[in-house]
Amino acid sequence: MTELKVDTIVDAAGTGKPNFSTGVTMNGAALSTLNLGEYTASSSEPSSPENGSIWWDTTNEVIKIYIAGEWKETVGVAGGNAWNGDRAIVWSESNSTIDYFDITTSGNASDFGDYTVADQYRAGSLSDKTKGLIGGGGTYLNNISYNTIATLGNSVDFGDLTVGRRDLHGGSSDGTYGVFWTGYASGFNDTIDYVTIANTGNATDFGNGSAGGLGTAATNDATRGVCFVGRTSANVYDNRIEYITIASTGNATDFGDSTAGRYNGAAMSDATYSLSMGGYISGSYSDTIDYVTTQTLGNATDFGNMLAGTIYMGAASNGTTGVMTGGNTGSNINTIQSVTIATAGNSSDFGDLTAAMSQIAATSGNAS
Repeated sequence: MTELKVDTIVDAAGTGKPNFSTGVTMNGAALSTLNLGEYTASSSEPSSPENGSIWWDTTNEVIKIYIAGEWKETVGVAGGNAWNGDRAIVWSESNSTIDYFDITTSGNASDFGDYTVADQYRAGSLSDKTKGLIGGGGTYLNNISYNTIATLGNSVDFGDLTVGRRDLHGGSSDGTYGVFWTGYASGFNDTIDYVTIANTGNATDFGNGSAGGLGTAATNDATRGVCFVGRTSANVYDNRIEYITIASTGNATDFGDSTAGRYNGAAMSDATYSLSMGGYISGSYSDTIDYVTTQTLGNATDFGNMLAGTIYMGAASNGTTGVMTGGNTGSNINTIQSVTIATAGNSSDFGDLTAAMSQIAATSGNAS
């Protein structure tokens, strides 16, 4: 099966619309004979489409045309979704360095640059396709720093959180707004902050989680942020999952439950599924990977297993492949693991970081 994906069509001079004087055919049918009048914008496939119907897939941000019994993608956001891309960047607590690698090709990481803020460990991270942000961490830091993902170099100051805190693993982003979830600030903190990723500046209060979550793991799809809560008191490993609508401030709402309560794991997503993995559970390191369908409330389902029980790793995706970076299995490791997010199963070895690293933040964006 051949698929043609086109972002832009212009005339030969490159200055205007093309004029196909002899017509255009698709799958043997002239476009003039197709039913191009039916248009739907929705997160799920329209029912009973006719040949030539147009669907704006709001979840994946692509335009599709219904031809010969199936939807064909024509125009969309290149290189993943609005909040990720093919280049992963990894901030490591262990040596204040930043690594990067190409998610599409198995292999080892390379050096990207260094932190601007020392000891920004157990921080939250998120991105649009251009900027990767890291917030909080360390001894209850309020710092937010960023890197331009396509440009190697050291991190730059972005602004401040409303409350300095750590253990904000992961974050949520719809490509416009970035959300930092809860954490720990001399006590369990339920604050949710947000920033406009394109504009440097201080964070604004978004709302509150149902409880202060220490060692949370958060991710998102195009509209919804999802948080795997973590630990909510000295001896409570909380299995709650909460969610927000990223474009609308307010308190988090109950989503369902993880297969077990654990903290200091990580999370990543594609446009459909949100995965959480690893973490600490009742005296041991977990190798479990859970998943939920991000737009469908309910409990998590077992996805598979990591190579070993791991805490303090980072996670990122390009919308197809999810990667887990480093962490601690009893000692710090340099392993990068991967899964195909749409297909449940165990993780595979992907490559190595530049050094053994732990207490990691990770995200992804475009390489150019």
